[in-house]
Amino acid sequence: MFRHFLRAATATLLALPAAAALAAPPAETFFNDPDIAEAVLSPSGKRLAITSAKGADRVGLVVMDLTAGGQLSRVVRSQSSDVLQVRWANEDRLLFSLADLGEASASHNKALGLFAVNVDGSRMRMLVRQTTNFITSDSTHPDGVHWNHRLLAVPEPRPGEANDRVLLAEMGDVGGVYAENPVWININTGATRTYATTAPASGHHWVVDSRGDARATVALRNGRLQAHWLPPGQTEWAQLYDTPALASPFGIEGVGDDGALYISHVPPGSAQRVLTRYDAQTRAPMDPPLVRAPGFDFSGQLIKEGSTLLGVRALVDSQTTVWLDERMKKFQAQVDRLLAGKLNHIDCRRCGQPDMVALVHSYNDRDPGKLWLYQAQPTAGENRWRAIGRLREDVDPATMAGLDLQTIRARDGRELPVWITRPDGAKGPLPAVVLVHGGPWVRGVVWQWNAWAQFLASRGYVVIEPEFRGSTGYGEAHFRAGFRQWGQAMQDDVTDALRWAQQQGLASDRACIAGASYGGYATLMGLAKDPELYRCGIAWVAVSDLELMVNGSWWVPDDSGLSRRLTLPELVGDATKDAGMLAANSPVKLAERMKAPLLLAYGELDQRVPLAHGKRMRDALAAAGRPPEWVSYAGEGHGWGKPAHRLDFARRVETFLARHLAPGPQNSGPTPGVPAPGR
Repeated sequence: MFRHFLRAATATLLALPAAAALAAPPAETFFNDPDIAEAVLSPSGKRLAITSAKGADRVGLVVMDLTAGGQLSRVVRSQSSDVLQVRWANEDRLLFSLADLGEASASHNKALGLFAVNVDGSRMRMLVRQTTNFITSDSTHPDGVHWNHRLLAVPEPRPGEANDRVLLAEMGDVGGVYAENPVWININTGATRTYATTAPASGHHWVVDSRGDARATVALRNGRLQAHWLPPGQTEWAQLYDTPALASPFGIEGVGDDGALYISHVPPGSAQRVLTRYDAQTRAPMDPPLVRAPGFDFSGQLIKEGSTLLGVRALVDSQTTVWLDERMKKFQAQVDRLLAGKLNHIDCRRCGQPDMVALVHSYNDRDPGKLWLYQAQPTAGENRWRAIGRLREDVDPATMAGLDLQTIRARDGRELPVWITRPDGAKGPLPAVVLVHGGPWVRGVVWQWNAWAQFLASRGYVVIEPEFRGSTGYGEAHFRAGFRQWGQAMQDDVTDALRWAQQQGLASDRACIAGASYGGYATLMGLAKDPELYRCGIAWVAVSDLELMVNGSWWVPDDSGLSRRLTLPELVGDATKDAGMLAANSPVKLAERMKAPLLLAYGELDQRVPLAHGKRMRDALAAAGRPPEWVSYAGEGHGWGKPAHRLDFARRVETFLARHLAPGPQNSGPTPGVPAPGR
């Protein structure tokens, strides 16, 4: 029930990269801002907030009146910033952040401001200042609280009440440890009020109910995680656990208004994490679980309306919804019949009621999707469906490739999930791009439309994306098998995925390895460790110096101080005890082994993987007589925020691959008719 390898009719694409590129969609199709970035129903379901950059240079905010004859109103449009993270505070007032997505604000360098505005664009107020002290020309009150505040929760509006406050988390350093303290702020006046709670102070993670009342907290003290909660009907907080940072017995997923605590854990004898409730009497997870997804760890969120738990959103190979409400189960089945061949994500107001309003995102692996609005009409006797719009209007699903999940055996017998994106109609083995995800302690791929994989497949390549050990989502053992394995077993998994694809006749012997962040590190290590396997490499914002990563430097500022103290010694290696291992698997020390051409790209303001990593790698390769093709982007952090930079990099990648993966003797030099990339 959790597998959704749906297929839509597609046009046949030619197999060779040069031929495929002739009819391929332009890079803008994949890397421009989406036509619809966010869409959020108001509490009543009578309005819809949408963020979009369509027809403009910046992402703005509009509101649709969903009543009969309702109009579309422009609420926020800035010449220098983009709107993101939209939430409804109440029926008439919205919360949003402003950031310059073309600068490093999108990439760990700058805090986001928080603003409130009426649905007609009036009474805009800055609630949280940005680090840049940005002030909008139509802001009625430019003074907000300091930038080290983030939005923690928006209390759910109660019937007959006008919600005029939201909960912020004040972030700071308490005794050398990161901590957050809640504070109320009035969205109309900007006035703050102390948050009254008996919870243990200085938690770094707060869990609140729909009223904004704290019910659980996790704190980091002396290198240990300490979790507490307020059991139902109790006034005294109880400790849940006190463990090392990477040894917590369960994760806190949410809390009900009745005080019920929902947790995820790995039951005895099980390989994957499940969702269940915590038993206050036995002080242990309840059995049986609420949600179990064989083959996948539970990752998701509770779907609540008021005090009612309606269902659970869970991520398996794709996103799925486990409805606990029978009315919503029936509605989901109805939607799936109506929009067959798609995954249909439902967000609703008055869910399951006779006057329900629902926003449906209908999508699959070839289609970023379309938004549909459902409005129940109990008095009219006929329910109403209407199309809101496509997320990316330029994407033609008929020209996109299918995405499939395979499970293979790595060389040591470990099961290894591998995602394959392959052009339809391709005959025989194709030139391959092994695309390694970043993190690395994250889930790499979800069954949906993915820009990079689709872009590469549209150019005639088979795209291979392994969920190497250390990746999350596939069991605790798979995650922990990656500890201290950078450049070792983690790298072997990447190699094994390519060799498997070649043995299956999916990939030819013409292969390139590519990736960002950790994926960039794996690219560099692939070229050094398996030089005979790859004809080229593409690494961006790549870790290149493990010693710099785990030790840090006074001269190279980054944002990894906390993880360097708490988790990197176990996940990557101890700077002292594992010094030899770290040096042996640090790409900057292995430049002499790298023979294949390399495209290397960095953001000049990156704080996650500072530019120093790139410069050191570039210099080492130049000293070895193999200088890379180099590009650095001004104003960018850990990724490309500006559409112009995204497009420039995509075109460089396209040209680079065409040169080095072209068939036969053309690999010895530039492909005729293909210009060399700029520097």
